[in-house]
Amino acid sequence: MEHSYSSHIYWTGNLGKGTTGYRSYDRTWDISVAGKEIIHCSNDPILGGDPGKMNPEDLLISSLSACHMLWYLHLASDAGITVMDYEDSPVATGEVLKNGAGRFLSAVLRPKITVVAGTDIDAAMAIHHEIHKVCFIARSVNFPVSYDPEFIISDEAHSGTV
Repeated sequence: MEHSYSSHIYWTGNLGKGTTGYRSYDRTWDISVAGKEIIHCSNDPILGGDPGKMNPEDLLISSLSACHMLWYLHLASDAGITVMDYEDSPVATGEVLKNGAGRFLSAVLRPKITVVAGTDIDAAMAIHHEIHKVCFIARSVNFPVSYDPEFIISDEAHSGTV
């Protein structure tokens, strides 16, 4: 079954002179999808972008992490593993060649997952290795993605890191 996704990208960086020179315009744009909030974006700060706005690299690593999280929650639920909290601080490594071409070399997802007492941590850990088989974003990237999860056991009487 095929799915279709659409987006509208609108360049907002025309400072009045268009692209008459390399420094005559901003590298900013808006992403809009019907019925959703607009995301204001810019180029990576190392390439002259606004550090206060999302850039394509931020969006890619965030999408990869979010897709992994959503599949993790789904597969954990199917496996009878109760997740109470999930957060991630993924890190991606990229390179820029002398000619300006860039790419991601790798990404590490570092989810911090709170599960209820009595959870089989080995089973909870194993789920991470199944996600790459089904996650739309992970299956679409051409760089290695690894996982370094932290599990926290939660109950009313005890809380600790495993």
